[in-house]
Amino acid sequence: MHKLIYGKPGFDKAVQALYDRPAFPPEAEDSARQIIAGIRKRGDEAVAEFAEKFDRVKMTPAEFLMPLDEARKIASELPNADKLAIRRALKQVQQFAKLTRPRNWMMGVRSGVKVGEKFTPMERVGVYIPGGTAPLVSTVLHTAGIASAAGVKEIVAITPPGNTHPAVMYAMLQAGVTEIWRLGGVYGVAALALGTQSIRKVEKICGPGNAYVTAAKKLLYGEVGIDLVAGPSEILVIADKSANPEFIAADLLSQAEHGSGLEQAVLVTTDESMIKKVEKAVLRQRDTLKRQATIDKVLANGVFLIAVPDEETAAQVASSYAPEHLEIQTENPERVAKMITAAGAIFLGQWTPESCGDFCAGPSHVLPTAGSAKKFNGLETASFYRRTSLVKYSRQALKRDADVIARFGAMEQLDAHGRAGTIRVDE
Repeated sequence: MHKLIYGKPGFDKAVQALYDRPAFPPEAEDSARQIIAGIRKRGDEAVAEFAEKFDRVKMTPAEFLMPLDEARKIASELPNADKLAIRRALKQVQQFAKLTRPRNWMMGVRSGVKVGEKFTPMERVGVYIPGGTAPLVSTVLHTAGIASAAGVKEIVAITPPGNTHPAVMYAMLQAGVTEIWRLGGVYGVAALALGTQSIRKVEKICGPGNAYVTAAKKLLYGEVGIDLVAGPSEILVIADKSANPEFIAADLLSQAEHGSGLEQAVLVTTDESMIKKVEKAVLRQRDTLKRQATIDKVLANGVFLIAVPDEETAAQVASSYAPEHLEIQTENPERVAKMITAAGAIFLGQWTPESCGDFCAGPSHVLPTAGSAKKFNGLETASFYRRTSLVKYSRQALKRDADVIARFGAMEQLDAHGRAGTIRVDE
């Protein structure tokens, strides 16, 4: 764990290094580019080769798609208590999604002129559900569940071959997934983005993934829509003397256990004595957890305990870091939140752990990382809509603006543009 004290030598340099963290290493993009090129050139044949190479599964193209009846059979093995938890979380996620659906509107803004917006759900979107060391059931709800609430007709899930945990299958069926493809990593994302002989391309791909999946989404942007470019998970906690160090330690460890070892967990506190308290609590709680090898990598390289003089400095550090998850455990968290200018999601008060957001609070847990909260939003209901602007002029309104149209046409040397306006109103 790294300890940084405001005003001491090296503080500014060390904190700046935190701000400059990359979403993925350069080699991830190089590897993803080669795989994408293979899918683009050889389609299903390349998909089958990459499935065998990366996931050690031999499949024919006919076996890429999992029949929904097979998913239902697997899902039936899930205990009823787990089914109930999934349905409850899904209900809460979709409740928030429906409250935040964009709405069509049109209104008069000047005499004879109406403007507005029209929102249309996308028709076919892809959601990436990682495999790896943990069944990410919640990711299904926070991607497919939101797409379903938005009105998307075809929700195409891809997940690595063998990722057939009953909870994942049950969540997919409950969330409205219409197709399940046994495809993982870069080759799965590329197949959805580009299309192959057996896989119809999608309009947008959403969902978290490892560094290679993230690199692939970045490279494919433009050929397909994407949600955001996100790296390893991270959390930043702002705390004052009123905070409970045991709570903070638990929250820092919740991100450290994710799996890549590249996660970051940061404490920014106005109480310097809190650093030792949290450090002791982290080490004590670490010994009670299952994923200790992964956690130890993060404890060595990705945990930063920072002392600052006041809430204003804490908010400045947090905003510059722009964390995926920001917890504010202070006496007045709302006051601190008003000073924050960039964060994926903010969790207010000691009774709001980040894991509420991961699982069941409502807003999607697909959030920007690596400082990208300064330029990307997290996944939201509007992410699954096409926005179209609407404009309507009356003849009198056009006549009033015709000289503006003509002058812009002349300034930009586009006389046909000018004439398209004036021809309608010339006497």
